[in-house]
Amino acid sequence: MPEGRRPDALHCLPVITFSMTLSADGYVAGPDGSFDWAVPSEELHRFHNERVGEVDAQLLGRRLYETMLVWDTEEFSDPVMAEFAEIWRPLEKIVFSTTLTSVEGSNRLATGTLEEEIAALGDRRIAVGGAGLAAECMRRGLVDEFELFVAPVAIGGGTPYFPPDVQVDLELVETRTFDGTVYLHYRRRG
Repeated sequence: MPEGRRPDALHCLPVITFSMTLSADGYVAGPDGSFDWAVPSEELHRFHNERVGEVDAQLLGRRLYETMLVWDTEEFSDPVMAEFAEIWRPLEKIVFSTTLTSVEGSNRLATGTLEEEIAALGDRRIAVGGAGLAAECMRRGLVDEFELFVAPVAIGGGTPYFPPDVQVDLELVETRTFDGTVYLHYRRRG
């Protein structure tokens, strides 16, 4: 954790969390980019709803933005999915992309650096999503907490949750199990 950052409730800087489902062998997407093995059970989806409900702002890479756009634009008959859409739609979302010129829903394109955009958000609970964007945040020492949802599948390769060029010392905060998926919540040591 960068000097001066504290993950407790009395901090004066934002808390940034990287949360994603990964395979038991550590990948968030397979070699072909697929992650169809990561579909949550109803129980796990409800937990995701609770977690996202506690977030003030979401940082997204382009691919995650495109994947999550359905929650901004479609209606859902399933009550758990409809609840997630209700939580997701008003959430402030900042998309980091070098290829997009516009975004939809309550998303906006980042105009500053990661550090500038985070500073502009102030003392808030921020989530970062998308393996590439999260990896860059880790390289810059910006991620305070890590939420891993380890699915009971090995996919043999692909995009890793942790980039190979970053070492992060972690302290376990919480664990839970959901129908075979294990939730591991870590805080950066330091």
